[in-house]
Amino acid sequence: MRSEDWDEKFAASEFLFTERPNQTVVAETTSLKPGAALELACGQGRNAVWLAEQGWHVTAVDFSRVGLDRARQLAEARGVDVIYIEADVVSWRPPTQAFDLVLISYLQLPWDELRTVLASASKAIAPGGTLLIVGHDADNIERGYGGPQEPTVLYNVAKIAAELGAMDVETARQIDRVVDTDIGPMTAIDTLVLATARE
Repeated sequence: MRSEDWDEKFAASEFLFTERPNQTVVAETTSLKPGAALELACGQGRNAVWLAEQGWHVTAVDFSRVGLDRARQLAEARGVDVIYIEADVVSWRPPTQAFDLVLISYLQLPWDELRTVLASASKAIAPGGTLLIVGHDADNIERGYGGPQEPTVLYNVAKIAAELGAMDVETARQIDRVVDTDIGPMTAIDTLVLATARE
């Protein structure tokens, strides 16, 4: 989707998804020592703001001006500082080895574009730092709930892990995520990959 498409989606409601951070992001980062964090495709800032509340120095990037405006409002309301950058994460290049945590959360892109983002994200991580990737898994179409229904933008655990050969992959698996809906709790299937940059 284009930035204009996301601007329209974000403008259509107060918060398109929720102000709460993603449950997997919370679970996988709570034990990490806060430092410098980068979130790629931050949307309306829910994860970036939560990380800042935990003591991280957060830089968050997205190409939607409306999404970033909402993210700034959320950060202000929560009393935290986040550096926001308006840019397309496919072409934007972060500084090398500058972050202790890089987060990619539900960035559903065609494979060639996602590979480009993974490569630049890996280079942005300081030695010993963490890359956390979570997104809608391809199996979600047949066995899960919600998310994109276009197979070309869905994640595959083995495929993503294989792109991180220069890192130590600590976790690479499918996970179930319970989603509250109007018809009751439903289960979505996500890809979770967590890797550490070698020192």
